[in-house]
Amino acid sequence: MTGSVPVASSLSDIYTIDALGAQAKRWNTLLTRFQTIYGQPAEFVARSPGRVNIIGEHIDYSLYPVLPMAITADALLAVSTNIASTNVKEGHYKIKIANVQDAKFPAHEFDIPYDAVDIDATVHEWTNYFKSGLRGALELLRKKHGDGFKPKSMQILMDGTVPAGGGLSSSAAFVSSSALAVMVANGEKTVDKTELTELAIVSERAVGVNSGGMDQAASVFSERGSALFVSFTPSLKARPVSFPKTNPELTFLIAQSFVTADKFVTGPIHYNLRVVECSLAAAYLNAVLNPPGTQLPSDASPLSVSLHGFHETYFALQEHSSGATSSKSVQDQLEELVSLTEKTLDKKEGYSREEIAAVLGIDVDELNKQFTSRFPVRAERFKLRQRALHVFSEALRVLKFMALLEQQPANTDDTTEYNAQLGDLLNQTQDSCRDVYECSCKEIDELCSIARKAGSYGSRLTGAGWGGCSVHLVPADKVKAVKEAWERDYYSKLELTEEQKEAAVVVSKPGSGSAVYLVEDRGPVVVDDRISDGLRMAGH
Repeated sequence: MTGSVPVASSLSDIYTIDALGAQAKRWNTLLTRFQTIYGQPAEFVARSPGRVNIIGEHIDYSLYPVLPMAITADALLAVSTNIASTNVKEGHYKIKIANVQDAKFPAHEFDIPYDAVDIDATVHEWTNYFKSGLRGALELLRKKHGDGFKPKSMQILMDGTVPAGGGLSSSAAFVSSSALAVMVANGEKTVDKTELTELAIVSERAVGVNSGGMDQAASVFSERGSALFVSFTPSLKARPVSFPKTNPELTFLIAQSFVTADKFVTGPIHYNLRVVECSLAAAYLNAVLNPPGTQLPSDASPLSVSLHGFHETYFALQEHSSGATSSKSVQDQLEELVSLTEKTLDKKEGYSREEIAAVLGIDVDELNKQFTSRFPVRAERFKLRQRALHVFSEALRVLKFMALLEQQPANTDDTTEYNAQLGDLLNQTQDSCRDVYECSCKEIDELCSIARKAGSYGSRLTGAGWGGCSVHLVPADKVKAVKEAWERDYYSKLELTEEQKEAAVVVSKPGSGSAVYLVEDRGPVVVDDRISDGLRMAGH
């Protein structure tokens, strides 16, 4: 799935047919607002979607494969580079950025020096996500064009429909779309998907979030109609995965809890802390189980030390010492690691900094320098056992889920048993997220319980957790019953606006990834260039 980000000639290249009407109206509103704000038309629109993760939760930053899919909700950036040089300070370029939701996200104007992009990660400001994409894109452009490269000024209008804090990767969609916009604005005719994904992964960490790589890969690489199997070692790779035909037909429902889970705000006690705990678990297991002096490889994980790195190192050393001529299967290795973790990390209450430092043979200051200084965390004890157990068992569930997809159902006339096997793996993930990784919340637990009782095969949180969204594998003939049960037993008890009620539950189909739309004729967006121009929406 390597290649370049596609340039769309119409909205039908981006969205499914059922979404075209609403999206055409939205895009034309965006372009009309752009003209009103800046007094000139946009030159292009950069688009990157949110995602829902089917299985593989909280293991991407430990470098284990995951299975997400893109959704229709996305981040759009309409862009023009037509800014008079007389309005730009010497040695700088200008960024004017506004948001369709201007009451919530006020417009800003920045004069940025050619050689640096300043981001204050301690301030929760919406434009930081654009700046992080800008910084990453410019680093890549300088590698291509030399240190003397001078970025172009940009006028931007952003419209995002991925709910912030909803567990559907609004930040990754915004950062990926921002980086793409900067690349195109600065003359890149083709933007490599792998390069865009890798720079977006690193860029998002500039806003203080220890992100893995799943969200950005799903946003950039996804193809309509397919989920995406994303692996991170030895290098980033993504390939489309189709679900087999089933009877009853399978449907994915995404249900909002309306508990906001902001990774930036709660990172020190939730998301970032889990990243640190996983890296500490890797270092601890290495110190105890591998020969003295063994160094784990520096890898692409946020803290450069991962459980996957320990996994590979441990079995490579085992095979070398035993003279083995063949390797165990990855599934057998993961099962062994679960057993080893249970025996080795026996303190369920967690480990103090002093206890971990003693095993690693370093002092506490060095421990903090290596593991807790890059991103702020707050914890007295680190639950290494629980975090490692979740990661290894979840990586195992991903393999089992993929094996089921690839083997196809035995009885195609009635796949109820096959469907239930897929759903059971999702239920196991939710149990682990709730009890072992401790990243669920009572509202998500309740949504999952209601859905299962109403006919869902499998229900679990999706995204970072601690609120946000849940994903449910539901037979098509039970969708109505599940939605009615949620309304009766959950949503009716909340004070929701009409807009929230409409967005509460989404029937999700795998969507397409990042794209660029060139506004060449300065007219209404082309909805579908394969059929009558009557579908063009008036109003621009």
